[in-house]
Amino acid sequence: MKKALGRGLGALIPQTTEAILEIDVDKIVPNNEQPRKVFKDNSLQELASSIKEKGVIQPILVTRTDGGLFQIIVGERRWRASKLLGYQTIPAIVKDITQAEVFELALIENIQREDLNPIETAEAFQKLISEYQLTQEDLSQKVGKERATIANYIRILKLPAEIKEWIADGFLSTGHAKAILQIKDEEKQIEIAKKIIKTGLSVRETEKFAVKTEEPKQPPAQTDPHIDSLEERLTSALGTKVRVHAQSKERGKIEILYYSLDELDRLLDILIVEKSV
Repeated sequence: MKKALGRGLGALIPQTTEAILEIDVDKIVPNNEQPRKVFKDNSLQELASSIKEKGVIQPILVTRTDGGLFQIIVGERRWRASKLLGYQTIPAIVKDITQAEVFELALIENIQREDLNPIETAEAFQKLISEYQLTQEDLSQKVGKERATIANYIRILKLPAEIKEWIADGFLSTGHAKAILQIKDEEKQIEIAKKIIKTGLSVRETEKFAVKTEEPKQPPAQTDPHIDSLEERLTSALGTKVRVHAQSKERGKIEILYYSLDELDRLLDILIVEKSV
């Protein structure tokens, strides 16, 4: 099953029109486990206008249910827009696949179209891992994203509900979320999230602010501006605090901080890739 899904939607959608049927829209039901939760009214209206002018150019993909209905695998927006127009039928391709495959294909299709917000993507990744026993490496192959990227999406789910809502609504980016995760106190996380929204902090500015917030207060010490600049560059590149300890003009050590096993896994992926290039 995994290899077939790894080929993407093209493996399930035939290249001819022989299997395309006109199905009654009232006999079609949405997928309750559809990764996409938000369907914006203005976007649906735009799609409906396009369908009214040009028709449904690409058929939806459905599977049969036990009750004689058809469950949507791919194309829920087209189905919703067709219902808005009062259409009686919609072109569809019927495939007999498992519920796990239905969910995976819906996720792949939405990611390919960039239809999901970051929280929907993260929740879908987590569901495939926890309920369908897929590994991050499996997901990486299926959706065409680096394993470290998938790990970062899943880490977002650890943030407070208030912050996740702001991410879903587009007020905060995934880069902001990654920076906020460096702070362990939830109240401080919410405080900096509000500051980002209010003042428009960039991701890099947020990273600096997060590191400063999380560091224990220490008495001021004389520092080398060259070392400071190097630490700042490494911190920005790795997305976590990095300290450079110069022991002499030619020798020293680099200290990379991590705050969870997921963070360590992400850093290892980055460092291993860079080493192998």
